[in-house]
Amino acid sequence: MKAVGYHKNLPINAPKALEDVEMPAPVPGARDLLVRVHAVSVNPVDTKVRAGSAPAAGEVKVLGWDAVGVVEAVGAQALGFAVGDRVWYAGSIKRPGANSELHAVDARIVSKAPKSLSDAQAAALPLTAITAWELLFDRLRIAQGGGEGQTLMVVGGAGGVGSILIQLARQLTKLRVIATASRPKSREWCLELGAHAVIDHSKLLSQALRSAGIDQVDYVASLTQTGGHYQEIIQSLKPQGALAVIDDMEGLDPMALKSKSLSLHWELMFTRSMFETPDMQEQSVLLGRVADLVDSGRIKTTANAVFGRINAENLTRAHALIESGKAVGKIVLEGF
Repeated sequence: MKAVGYHKNLPINAPKALEDVEMPAPVPGARDLLVRVHAVSVNPVDTKVRAGSAPAAGEVKVLGWDAVGVVEAVGAQALGFAVGDRVWYAGSIKRPGANSELHAVDARIVSKAPKSLSDAQAAALPLTAITAWELLFDRLRIAQGGGEGQTLMVVGGAGGVGSILIQLARQLTKLRVIATASRPKSREWCLELGAHAVIDHSKLLSQALRSAGIDQVDYVASLTQTGGHYQEIIQSLKPQGALAVIDDMEGLDPMALKSKSLSLHWELMFTRSMFETPDMQEQSVLLGRVADLVDSGRIKTTANAVFGRINAENLTRAHALIESGKAVGKIVLEGF
């Protein structure tokens, strides 16, 4: 089968940072589905793994943790699916990625894809939707339908996770949603997705909030550059507020949270699949809920750039754009 991968860690502008390769088709396990991949999207995790996780000597590492495709084979213990089903999922970081014509994935983290979206449009959503859903409802423990009178600030609202988090918060809670963005294009994107207001994160967050008529917020979802915003996030949170983080916070002092009794919550959407937690199936369930929200017109795709076919050249362009920090929404690719 065709696939795209890398042999060693290289900067994205280096020749062969990503390569087109031929590989044996995967053999699905008892709990697996074998999926013919139709479309994928690219996430920051792809660039981080490419830069920091070296394949074994002579091996190729395949990236890609968002996929839409059609089931070609069903393992004996993979319940609820049949050959021919159109599915979507984000996969497991412990297994080869989906930048390949055929992909084996545990059925417990897969659901039927939304009927109203094209393959490319649907591929934008799984990883970020899982991340945003778990952040809101599992980590911050905001009740669905709850949050009335409370405010959520989304730091990095125009990115992939922010783009779906804004929508989920607006559709499934009563929170007031304040997004941060620094460019006119990203500001308009956040407003289109439903943010009540957008503030400029190139300025001090606490001052930007006050300029928007907001003293402090109850919750912060910090999705990017947490280290640079950390003190301002603490300043912006109400006493006994909550901070949820998805990026790395190496070197930041948790003691700074103590005086306000602020809680800190990590979200990594791969946790359930990495550890095969008893509630691993919840990712299938929530993806099914998101598909229903899409098909009912309440959630829209966050795909904002289509980079063509799934090959090394186009994936290299996608990695470069993500690493530039200027991507808005999601980058998707379709077909081999």
